Amino acid sequence: MRTFCSAGNRTRLRIALLGATCLLALVLSVPALAVPQIGNAAPDFTGTDTNGKTHQLKDFRGTTVVLEWTNHECPFVDKHYGTGNMQALQKEATSKDVVWLSIISSAPGKQGHVSPEQADELTRSRDAAPSAVILDAEGTIGQIYRARTTPHIFIIDSEGTLVYMGAIDDVPSARWSDVEKANNYVRTTLSAVSAGQAVDPASTKPYGCSVKY
Repeated sequence: MRTFCSAGNRTRLRIALLGATCLLALVLSVPALAVPQIGNAAPDFTGTDTNGKTHQLKDFRGTTVVLEWTNHECPFVDKHYGTGNMQALQKEATSKDVVWLSIISSAPGKQGHVSPEQADELTRSRDAAPSAVILDAEGTIGQIYRARTTPHIFIIDSEGTLVYMGAIDDVPSARWSDVEKANNYVRTTLSAVSAGQAVDPASTKPYGCSVKY
């Protein structure tokens, strides 16, 4: 009488167990993406801008960096560009040698996805002033940073440490009139970093449209 414990079944069982062990070892050997945390080194990334130039975060060591997730079709983004608020922040920052990277993580066919030419036209027509616009259509950089909304802001100091992440300000609305009465976290963070002071708050809840991965 043939049973489960026959030689053939024992061999197949050993092979199955060996396969499961190898699979587990493979899974454990793959490093998980580090979750961005205030006070830790900002996750490194490589991205390509609208001119085809490659940028790597570590190349900006020694300089403060602002990452701005954007989607021109989002009403919350439109609020900050339509009032000139975002452009003013960009110009203030870059005039003080801060690197400002606008990142577009909208996937092809999704709201906010643009070609390099369309992105450049948006920059010109809105008189925007980022250091570069990074196209992240595959969502790689966005996923590394857990970018959730447009806008979503991350600020990295000259030592490569993440010092702020969250909302652009403390009034989570799409009303243009709210810009003037809001406390702008980007401005206060950059001022604190410049003065060598602690950033407070260092983390806030972002608001806006969801990133269209």
